[in-house]
Amino acid sequence: MKTIYIVRHAKSSWDYLSVKDHDRPLKERGINDAHLISKFLAKTITRPDVFISSSANRALQTGIIFCENFGYPMANLKISKQLYSFSDGYLIKTVKALDDGFDSAIIFSHDHGINTFVNKFGSKPIAHVPTCGVVGIQFKEKHWKDIKKGTTSLVEFPKYHK
Repeated sequence: MKTIYIVRHAKSSWDYLSVKDHDRPLKERGINDAHLISKFLAKTITRPDVFISSSANRALQTGIIFCENFGYPMANLKISKQLYSFSDGYLIKTVKALDDGFDSAIIFSHDHGINTFVNKFGSKPIAHVPTCGVVGIQFKEKHWKDIKKGTTSLVEFPKYHK
């Protein structure tokens, strides 16, 4: 069995107009939500085998906070430029290319690709994954490359914890 946790990056700041989209940092609310959700999950689920983040600053900052609260070595956080895409194609390719030695993974990415992915591969329709929302999907397949429709096993949004 394989389990994927998909995390939409936490709330980012638009305060710096001269900053490129790729480089936007988290807002204070985003930082707080990332700590809130990751601390909850660290007590609720088994730590995923691998952490992978989009190279965008806001996703990377979210991933670093999750690493900290899960006790996952930040030096092992994998960074993927391809996940800085607003389609589900790169997210699907990233998941299907995971090493079969990993039974679970957590991926930090962006809005459009995430919504499409969780509805295509999960069993529970989700209209919109909000910032710092996490969706877990379990697959019966032994190999990541073979995943098909799975079972949505976890849906956690910051609003559920405030």
